[in-house]
Amino acid sequence: MNIFNFASPEYLWLLLLAPAILVLHWAMSAYTSYKLRQLGNTRTLNELMPERSVARGWIKTSILALALALLALAAARPQTGSKLSSRERDGREIVLVVDVSNSMLAEDVEPSRMDRTRYAITQLVEGMKDDGIGVVAFADESEVLLPVTSDYKMALAKVKQLSPALIAAQGTDVGEAIETAMLSFSSSTHNTKSRVMILITDGEDHDENALKAAERAKAMGVMICCIGIGTPEGKPLKIDGKIIEDEEGKMVLTKLNEQLLEQIAATTEGIYTRSHNEDFGLKGIVERLNEIEEAKLNEIVFEEYDEQYQWFVGAALLLLILEFVVMSRRNPLLRGVKLFERNE
Repeated sequence: MNIFNFASPEYLWLLLLAPAILVLHWAMSAYTSYKLRQLGNTRTLNELMPERSVARGWIKTSILALALALLALAAARPQTGSKLSSRERDGREIVLVVDVSNSMLAEDVEPSRMDRTRYAITQLVEGMKDDGIGVVAFADESEVLLPVTSDYKMALAKVKQLSPALIAAQGTDVGEAIETAMLSFSSSTHNTKSRVMILITDGEDHDENALKAAERAKAMGVMICCIGIGTPEGKPLKIDGKIIEDEEGKMVLTKLNEQLLEQIAATTEGIYTRSHNEDFGLKGIVERLNEIEEAKLNEIVFEEYDEQYQWFVGAALLLLILEFVVMSRRNPLLRGVKLFERNE
């Protein structure tokens, strides 16, 4: 299996020179034609200038534009990789388990619970170096957005997608979320103490399945750290500046089941923190992560790349030689050979 990439993709912007040259040539040709029309009859002028050839000018310019495009591709250093290799690194596997129910749109933290969550975990991912990262979104149902990977760019892209629109069934099923998240870990870290879930939720869940799922997670060597958003007393759910009401016209309260999250964390030897405006709660969790042992993580990579720029440079040089050989005017010695039609 081969993979193709550019080692210096920023030079691909130079490709814009090719169409720019063609546009410039068109503008100059149009201006020249306009000036000739000002001098007199076009047919008469063409007879007075038999060596003039519009077609040859376009051919030379097109060859030059194509040559410059090939040089731009060469500067971007095209490479092909053909060797898969496995690389070992020391790290932990961390799965972010994020509540995306509608109540996460509440604005009791600025700008909203969901926006604050995305910002906080973006900062967490950007600070990672060797750990694997996975993302699970949940409400009444759960979905693995990203199994554990070392591709931090992909992880950040998935974090940006976190929103209530991801899960149609609303609610807060913490137990199913934990079960789904356990599927995200790689088999290479089984029976190690390097597996971590960070559960972020603002909702109520009194289902016993959550604690049972936490016990199964502990049996698989998974530590769960929990961040609760909201208060046990409950707050009115306010979205887009409006207080949300139920079918009976009563204010909808969003309550945090803090006791459940504390039990989940305690069961798996993790920690629980409550999010506040000043501190989202990740600082204490990061300190706890630094205390757990790392495991050998395997990463499959394309290790060897072959440079391919020389082919583009060679083709560009041939085109430049051709552009030099092609005359912009007809050769008087070959006036009878009509390779190009005269432009009337």
